[in-house]
Amino acid sequence: MDTYAIYEIVSGSPNYRRYWGSETTTSIFNITEAYYIFLREFGEETADEKTIPLFINSLPIRALTVKEAMKFRLAHKKKDLSYADCIGYQLAKENGFRFLTGDIQFKGLPNVEFAR
Repeated sequence: MDTYAIYEIVSGSPNYRRYWGSETTTSIFNITEAYYIFLREFGEETADEKTIPLFINSLPIRALTVKEAMKFRLAHKKKDLSYADCIGYQLAKENGFRFLTGDIQFKGLPNVEFAR
């Protein structure tokens, strides 16, 4: 899942209700982005509470994953995708997962589960 999906799930968004309690994985980069958002909006205690548990299920990232993610980002540079989301997308692809996002720039791309 990308940063958008993390935020929506841990915030209890009704649009992401079907994912509540589901086993999910993500990258440390997406968790880091989410941590920053919660830290900025709600403070350190909430950021820790909402995101620290996610680190347990983060997938390891290989150099090849980063390389392929940045090639994907360059190929889609007009979409202005974040590097963290591109890494998450590539990581999902490599591990046979669908990439959960509400980020409109990913809508319609292969291997994406779009929820808004």
